[in-house]
Amino acid sequence: MKNFTDIMKQAKALQSKMEALQTELEALEVEGSAGGGLVRVVMGGKGAVKRVSIDPSLLKEGEGEILEDLIVAAAADAKAKADREAAEKMKAVTGGLPLPPGFSL
Repeated sequence: MKNFTDIMKQAKALQSKMEALQTELEALEVEGSAGGGLVRVVMGGKGAVKRVSIDPSLLKEGEGEILEDLIVAAAADAKAKADREAAEKMKAVTGGLPLPPGFSL
């Protein structure tokens, strides 16, 4: 039964690391940009948009569609960065173990 006890200890340690990772991801902020930095979106590590910054030059009449597209692109950029950060942190916690398909934070 020593192996089972060791496995339980490892599982508990991994659980603690996962909880710490969740806290770290809550605090993580990444910035995505589009239009050469004219639109910036700051997103949390779990994908929540926290701030949007728009260069005043885009606030002209008739530029609405361009602005909308740039906001979507900046948010997608930030989300991709957040996903990469989360994957790197998860890899560090799990020691590079492959995770089952569909497993997410």
